[in-house]
Amino acid sequence: MNNNSPALELNEPGVVAMKTILAGSVPPRDPNALLLDVRTPMEFTEVNVPNSVSLPLHELTPGKVRRLLIGKTACYIFCKSGGRAQQAAQKLSGIGFDHLYVVAGGIDAWLAAGRPVNRGRASMSLERQVRISAGILVLTGTLLGFLVSPAWFALPVLVSAGLLFSSITNTCGMALILARMPWNN
Repeated sequence: MNNNSPALELNEPGVVAMKTILAGSVPPRDPNALLLDVRTPMEFTEVNVPNSVSLPLHELTPGKVRRLLIGKTACYIFCKSGGRAQQAAQKLSGIGFDHLYVVAGGIDAWLAAGRPVNRGRASMSLERQVRISAGILVLTGTLLGFLVSPAWFALPVLVSAGLLFSSITNTCGMALILARMPWNN
């Protein structure tokens, strides 16, 4: 496919090939399509695509999605910017459903394309929670390293290693942990 078509093949080294689609190309109000949002319930409540289904990435299983796909001809997967949707598509790559699409750029691209949304109460994004948590851990480890014991310097080193791993693999363990916190459900 060429880059001007709405559905694009995404092939990254070590990543399962998946189809992506531009937010502006998702068919509006298609009753035969599943609009699957894999963000946290809190993020979903803040802003979501009309008629979309919330199934957070940490709760996503092929069995749950198979049930949602009954009678559907396509599945469009959303997250905030595309990373979690790609992870979801990888989890679902073996379910035997050929019309699985990652919405490129996620809900951010959907909003930028001027597509309709439902808005609820504002909340703190998971990405922002990760940055705050990482900052608190680094600051705490550094202060305790100077004031209590140099062994505490291991904490900021571990956090920075986790951030590096997260950026290389496009996964975030801290985000998965924070997504399960009571304030995000």
